[in-house]
Amino acid sequence: MDSFPAYFPLAGRRVVIAGSGEPAEAKARLFEGSPATVVRLHAPEAFSPEAYADAVLVFVGSADEAFIEAAVAAARAAGALLNVVDRPALCDFNTPAIIDRGQVVAAIGTGGSAPVLATLLRNDVESQVPEGMGRVAALLARLQDEVRKALPVLHERRAFLRAAARGPAARAAMAGDMAQAEALLREALARGVARTGAVKVLAADGPVDLLSLRAVRALGTADVVVIDPDADPEIVGLARRDVERLSPQAADADHLAALVARGQQIVWLRGRAASTAVLDALAEAGVAVDALPVVQDEGTRL
Repeated sequence: MDSFPAYFPLAGRRVVIAGSGEPAEAKARLFEGSPATVVRLHAPEAFSPEAYADAVLVFVGSADEAFIEAAVAAARAAGALLNVVDRPALCDFNTPAIIDRGQVVAAIGTGGSAPVLATLLRNDVESQVPEGMGRVAALLARLQDEVRKALPVLHERRAFLRAAARGPAARAAMAGDMAQAEALLREALARGVARTGAVKVLAADGPVDLLSLRAVRALGTADVVVIDPDADPEIVGLARRDVERLSPQAADADHLAALVARGQQIVWLRGRAASTAVLDALAEAGVAVDALPVVQDEGTRL
C-alpha cells in the first residue's frame, strides 16, 4: 500500500480552495452538499498564511504559476494539509475518485499517478453502490448505541448488523421510509441474534481468481480464520484485517468446537499439505464442517 486512505469529518470544518478557473471549480464541486464551510480565496488574500488558519484541507488550483507558488508558500506557513491540482510533487495528499452516497463514501486512488484509471474504476464500483445506501448507514448510526447495549458481544453484534444491512429495515431505508426502517430495525433487535456457528473449509492454494463469490463473502464475514502455512497470500488477504487469526497448531478440535458453540463462523484456509485430523474430529463430534465451493479448473479441488 503506497498511500494510506483516510476520511476527514467535515461538519463544522473549513475547507479552503485558492485559485480560479476549472481546476479550482472542480475541487469546489467535490464539497457541494457537504457540511463543511468552503472558503474561496483569490489574489491577494490567498498569499496570506492567516487565510488558511484552522483549515482541515487546502486546495490550490490555477493556471498562473506565480499564484500557485505564492499560495502554496502561504498555506505551508500556516501548516495546512495541501493539494495542488496537477502538481503531485507539491501535494501532501491526493484527491481520489469519489463515490458519494451521503454517509457512505467510497474512494479510489492511484497516488496521483493515474487519475483517469481511478475514474474508470470508480465507474465500475459506482454501479454496485445503490443511491439509498447512505440512508442505510444513517439508520445504523442512529441506532448504534441501542445495538451496542443490546448486543455487547462483538461477534453477535457484527452478525446482527450484517443481517440488518440486507434485511427489511435496510430495504425500507433504501426506499426512503426512515420511520419504518427504524421500527423494523428495533423489532429485529428485540428478537435478538440466533446464529449457528460453523467451520467452513476453503481450498486456499490459489490462484485467488478461482474463488467463488460465496467463498469470498464467507472470508469477509468470518469471525475466525485458520491459516495453513501454504495458503495463497492473496487469498489470505481477502480476510478482514481485524479478524482473529489462528495457526493450525492453535486450532485444535476442542477450541474450534467451543468457538462454534458460541455462534462464531470459522473459515479454514487449507493448503494442499494440510492434515484433515482436526476437521475429521469436529465432524465426528457433530460440529458442522462445510466445504466452500471454488470455481473449478482442470485440476481437482476440495
